[in-house]
Amino acid sequence: MKQNMRKAYNALKKIGCPVIINDWDHSDFKINGEDNGKVCWADYYCEFPGGALDDFGVNNKINEILDANGLFAEWSNPGMLNVCQA
Repeated sequence: MKQNMRKAYNALKKIGCPVIINDWDHSDFKINGEDNGKVCWADYYCEFPGGALDDFGVNNKINEILDANGLFAEWSNPGMLNVCQA
């Protein structure tokens, strides 16, 4: 995993975000959009009101950490976010 990916992964894990390392080659990670407990981390259908999510249903805390590391998140399906290089 590249250094910026590892740094973002560790920061997201530290705040409780449901991150998953890619099983095939461990070169990247994903964010589980279905593991919303006390915090709504991602919501494809934008069903949870409030100011914590951006227009695409991604928690602003996730965006801040990813932006700081030159990364962004995009939906691969309604239950999973891919983390990509910006």
